[in-house]
Amino acid sequence: MSAKHSMLYSEIEAVLQNLKTATVTIDRKELLKPLIDYIQSKVTQQKEIRLNFICTHNSRRSHLAQVWAQVAATYYGIPNVFCYSGGTEATALYPQVAKTLENQGFKIQPLSAGNNPVYAINYAQNGHPVIAFSKTYFDDFNPVSEFAAIMTCTNADGDCPFIPGAEKRIPITFNDPKEFDNTPSQEAKYEERSLQIALEMFYVFSQINS
Repeated sequence: MSAKHSMLYSEIEAVLQNLKTATVTIDRKELLKPLIDYIQSKVTQQKEIRLNFICTHNSRRSHLAQVWAQVAATYYGIPNVFCYSGGTEATALYPQVAKTLENQGFKIQPLSAGNNPVYAINYAQNGHPVIAFSKTYFDDFNPVSEFAAIMTCTNADGDCPFIPGAEKRIPITFNDPKEFDNTPSQEAKYEERSLQIALEMFYVFSQINS
């Protein structure tokens, strides 16, 4: 995997060396194509690219997708990409998500405590961190127009047939690692899901001509 431009932490670079975008299956490529087309159209028009990854609780998959999409944009040197996440309701970023990203090379700084902590998730030297906390997709922290809504879970996809302000609504669903919470498989399954999401976000951005 070759980068056009990368300032990522070396630990994350090491993880990426094991991602093989050629292994993305044909059916997943078909799911990802509308997102590729959306990003490419914005790049061609030299417009900002806003991606809001939406799940039910904004606690696991939507955050992983937000973070890895932002990393992939940096890796491939695609400018003006702003990634967000939200839920149909707000809960909290599940601690195993932060631990998984930390194990994969991210530097995570808690900015607040409480029932819904705020984290700064750093991935690059001199890069702007992803600010992560659970919020609704229509929270003031998220864009209100000119964005793509990417539905990362089937429940949110079914519950939200219409996302106000979204130019494009794109279902790209992932299996929920939550089903392995508090089991011996928890750490491995969260790592597996994070790497799948990373692989697919990197495939998406590898297809963009800037």
